[in-house]
Amino acid sequence: MEREKFSSRLGFILISAGCAIGLGNVWRFPYITGKYGGAAFVLIYLFFLIVLGLPIMVMEFAVGRASQKSIATSFNVLEKKGSKWHVYRYFGMAGNYLLMMFYTTIGGWMLAYFIKMVKGDFAGLDTEGVSAAFGSLSTDMPQMIFWMILIVIIGFAVCSMGLQKGVEKITKMMMVVLLALMVLLAVRSCTLEGASEGLKFYLLPDFGKLAEYKIQEVIFAAMGQAFFTLSLGIGALAIFGSYIGKDHKLTGEAVSITILDTMVALIAGLIIFPACSAFRVNPGEGPGLVFVTLPNVFNAMKGGRLWGSLFFLFMSFAALSTIIAVFQNIISFAQDMWDWSVKKAALINGIALFLLSLPCIFGMTIWSDFTILGKDIMGFEDFLVSNNLLPLGSLVYLLFCVTRYGWGWKNFLKEANTGEGVAFPRKIKAYLTFILPVIVLFIFIQGYWSLFQSL
Repeated sequence: MEREKFSSRLGFILISAGCAIGLGNVWRFPYITGKYGGAAFVLIYLFFLIVLGLPIMVMEFAVGRASQKSIATSFNVLEKKGSKWHVYRYFGMAGNYLLMMFYTTIGGWMLAYFIKMVKGDFAGLDTEGVSAAFGSLSTDMPQMIFWMILIVIIGFAVCSMGLQKGVEKITKMMMVVLLALMVLLAVRSCTLEGASEGLKFYLLPDFGKLAEYKIQEVIFAAMGQAFFTLSLGIGALAIFGSYIGKDHKLTGEAVSITILDTMVALIAGLIIFPACSAFRVNPGEGPGLVFVTLPNVFNAMKGGRLWGSLFFLFMSFAALSTIIAVFQNIISFAQDMWDWSVKKAALINGIALFLLSLPCIFGMTIWSDFTILGKDIMGFEDFLVSNNLLPLGSLVYLLFCVTRYGWGWKNFLKEANTGEGVAFPRKIKAYLTFILPVIVLFIFIQGYWSLFQSL
């Protein structure tokens, strides 16, 4: 059976960007930027995005396009006879499932908040009232299960329609609406009275602010955000490489996707920092920024119910774009591995992911006293993905593409540089072989160091 392809290059770029654009951009990026001093942190983040994330993204795309397979069999197609790179497929897919086991719950929260904003549930509430509303949602098991099921059904329904008619068509529409909503919200936020202080904090670097933290802490935060924002290492991007033709070199495609991903993160800051400044709230408050602080900001804003509804619609689309992309990878894995039909893969994986997503919800309700390494179930699932499978998976793709024991540097370069556009630079082989693996290992070890220090 011939492999389905994207109908357009734009479809590939928007869907790959949709996979990378998620809650890490629009939720985590603004609050860690707020925490570590604004514009100075953004510059460090952008540097690491280019030197860490971009090369590994090109490698994932190259493995996908050369093999024309998902992570299920892509290494089998390209590896040398007798080698065992293909064993990583089980860890890579574990990363996709683990990510969705808690991401579906957070995506459900976004959808719930959109409906609550539309209905006016936050109108007239003070800070304590909004905080209590989030506390009520995040401890209400039946309500969270309902929203999680809805997210799972939407995601797999889209994927079951096929690549072009489902995933590409709907993700393209969502991404266009998402970008339009972001620009509209950013313009509104930047024109609020008192927004200028927030803009100054966000856009004018003040390296003195970095001195308030240990420099290694700031660098690690920037490296971690740059690395994890692109969803590298679990084959979630490689799958889209398998759906594209050979018309364009892969570096140019990766640059386009990285620019789009970064634009969304930066515009999210243009929404949040001016609004926080206008209403005198702290933008570095952590995850509560989205669920507690911003509803208070919208309450105080003229027309806040409309702007709040648009904001959480945008957040829902950001979550769903990642969920649909990862679900597509999960379905393709089942198709390549066991020759299942699209609908069979969607149905079986839909049921499996519903069941696998329940422990995260139980961890906030009936199992709230249960912890692993000092973390609740959602925190532990996030730790397994963010601090283990993403960095180690990226290391696998990196070594597979640069060493003679894997696919090899020449084969990788030939695939990456097929077509028109920006060529992957040959001269950085030494950096990719000897320096970048050490940086990735550092991120992995630092994650455990931070964990054990917090225990």
